Amino acid sequence: MATIIDGKALAKKLNQQTSKRVAQLQSQFGITPGLVVIIVGNDPASERYVRNKNRTAKRLGINSTVNQLPAETSEETLLQLIANYNADPAIHGILVQDPLPEQINEKNITRAILPEKDVDGFHPVNVGKLYLNDTTNYPVSCTPKGIMTMFSEYHISLKGKNAVMIGRSAIVGKPMAALMLNAGASVSILHRYTRDITEYTQNADIIVSATGHLHTLTKDAVKAGAVVIDVGQNINEAGHLVGDTDYDDLFEKVAYITPVPGGVGPMTIATLMQQSVDLAEWSIRSDK
Repeated sequence: MATIIDGKALAKKLNQQTSKRVAQLQSQFGITPGLVVIIVGNDPASERYVRNKNRTAKRLGINSTVNQLPAETSEETLLQLIANYNADPAIHGILVQDPLPEQINEKNITRAILPEKDVDGFHPVNVGKLYLNDTTNYPVSCTPKGIMTMFSEYHISLKGKNAVMIGRSAIVGKPMAALMLNAGASVSILHRYTRDITEYTQNADIIVSATGHLHTLTKDAVKAGAVVIDVGQNINEAGHLVGDTDYDDLFEKVAYITPVPGGVGPMTIATLMQQSVDLAEWSIRSDK
């Protein structure tokens, strides 16, 4: 029977630590971490997610700003807004919410944010540092970083383990694979062109799934005692929010598993808050 990795409880613990760090920054340096989230258009899912981020940030003492722009906003206008925030010393983290309208090139926007204010960890400079296992301070994509915090909290070592990453997105799959590789795991990245994922998953000690497809990982596809991290968010036949994995069947076989909801999701936002404070702290050191 599996141990449930409780992302909701861990996110609460992480947020408490973040709140204390905010207070310390304010008392010692007179600095309040500043986070700005830019959203273009009126996508309902994005709006809900941004409201959640903003609410959490304010509760923790972070100076959070939401800048919502019309759907017809030009790329030039958005780039100028980012340039303004880049130049603002009170803003330590800049996040542009996906998706963006078709007239805006997402890669141009990602590159426009200063690497030291890239709270999402998507800038090519920060991605390069991650893949090089650089020892300096830099932000990392929040979902994978949150998963690494889960591993640490539950004393799950990756050193010498066989790890499988199902999914190769720039947001989760690739940075997660890099983090596990940096932690000493042997990592396989699976995707839609992988002929048979069970060739890899049946021998894996650690499996992270981020496909957005129901039943990606079944009981027969894993070995006993594996660790399963489910990043997926799907709606099942009964209309309930579930992950990529067959949770109930896997529960009796694996050693650790994350639920959906209540697993990786809360940790993503908590890590965003943590990283916002990281950027504020790092900015002080770079000023010296």
